[in-house]
Amino acid sequence: MIALLNKEILIVWRGKSRMLGAFVFAAATLLLFSFSAGADSRLLQRLAPGFLWLAVVLASNLTLQASMDAETEDQALDGLVMRVSSASIFYAKALTNWLFLALLSIVLLPLSAALFDASLGAWPQLLLVVLAGTAALAAPGTLYAALAGRSRAAGLMLPLLYFPLVVPALVAAVKATELTLLGDPMEQWTGWMSLLLAFCLIFWSLCGALSTAILEDG
Repeated sequence: MIALLNKEILIVWRGKSRMLGAFVFAAATLLLFSFSAGADSRLLQRLAPGFLWLAVVLASNLTLQASMDAETEDQALDGLVMRVSSASIFYAKALTNWLFLALLSIVLLPLSAALFDASLGAWPQLLLVVLAGTAALAAPGTLYAALAGRSRAAGLMLPLLYFPLVVPALVAAVKATELTLLGDPMEQWTGWMSLLLAFCLIFWSLCGALSTAILEDG
C-alpha cells in the first residue's frame, strides 16, 4: 500500500504542469465568480463558501481524470490489477487525490478571503471542514474516474457521473464552511459536520467495495 501511494505521488509530481493548471483554473473560476457577484461586501461574504467549493469541485474534475490517465493509456492498469489488489490501487489513488484537493482548497482560502472580503475565522474548524469536504469528493471522484477511463468519452462521462453524486456532500461542506466563516449563533456546525463525515464514511467504504468490480472489469 505504501509503495502504491509513493507511486501515485510520483505520478502527480511528474505531471505537475497539469496540476498547476488545476490551481490556475480554480483561481480563475473564483475571480470570475467575484466579478459576477458585484461589489456588495455582505453579499460577497455570504457567497464566498459556495463559490470556494464550486471552484474546488470544478477543478477536481481535471485532477481526478489525470490520476487515471497514466494507467489507462497503455493498459498498465490491467497489469497492475494482476499483481496488486484492486482495493489497494483504489485507496492509493483516492488518498493521493484527497491530498491534492485538500492542498488546492487550503491554497484557495486566502484568495477567497481577499476576493470576497471574508475573514477566515477559526483555522482549526476551517481546516477540518476542508479535509472532510475534500475527502467526500476524492473517493467517489476516483471511482468514477476509473469507470470513465474505460470509455473513449472519459472527459464527458466523469462530470456526468461525479457531479450529481457529490451534491449532498457539497451542500454540507458549504454550510459548514459558511457557519465557520460567518458565525454559528444557532450551533448548527456540529450537525453539518456530522453529516459531512457520514458522507465520507459511506463514500470511502462503498467506493472501496465497488472498486474491485470496476478495476477488474477489463
